[in-house]
Amino acid sequence: MAALALGIAVLSAQGQADNPNRSVLKGAVVEYLFPEQITVTAGKSTPVALHFRIAPGLHINSHKPKDEFLIPTTFSIPDETGVKLESASYPAGTEITLAEDPGTKLSVFSGEFVIQARIVAKTGNHLVEAKLRYQACDNNACMPPKTIPVAIDVIGK
Repeated sequence: MAALALGIAVLSAQGQADNPNRSVLKGAVVEYLFPEQITVTAGKSTPVALHFRIAPGLHINSHKPKDEFLIPTTFSIPDETGVKLESASYPAGTEITLAEDPGTKLSVFSGEFVIQARIVAKTGNHLVEAKLRYQACDNNACMPPKTIPVAIDVIGK
């Protein structure tokens, strides 16, 4: 009986090792990297570089996808957090084509990318739960759109 359990455990581990996108299937498509905390001059517009990483083998639509039915990547800060998003600048997307439709070009982000935001904070410590909305795809299909939290501790002095 112990040998059977050990054999099942080994096969299960091999199956997990053979599937490098296993964490992607659990939802870890885009990861917010940094900054976790920033100190800004209260009331003054301040630039902040927000760093993200997309899981290998996947891409997300850029902020300006080429077709109107594709969901753009957007960054937002909810109202009444003590921090206002003045503007957000997104990197240019990379153009790709898919084998099944070589005539259509897509504008996407893959790997790591940075959103350049400008924020204005009130005086005080503000734990902001900003949001990144995106739609992830591989070369065969797209997943439903998703919004992830982007936690930033903003200290306005």
